[in-house]
Amino acid sequence: MSPSLQKILIEIEQLTPEEQLTVMGHLVDRVKKHVTQLQPQRKWSDLKGMAPYPLLGEDAQEWVSRTRREGDEHREGLLRGE
Repeated sequence: MSPSLQKILIEIEQLTPEEQLTVMGHLVDRVKKHVTQLQPQRKWSDLKGMAPYPLLGEDAQEWVSRTRREGDEHREGLLRGE
């Protein structure tokens, strides 16, 4: 730990809890700004075309029909007490 960091930490310990919260808030804001600058904001449209068609080898309409049928069968089984 550098001597300047040690000095800062000692000084922070002498602050009131409210002042310490102010210091923490300032540091959190600085880190957030740094992190958001490093990571560009992504858009859903950037993902367009990344997955092969058909995804997992199944047509979208077939998947919708299958999952609806499976859901219907599951609900019917619950109603019958299975």
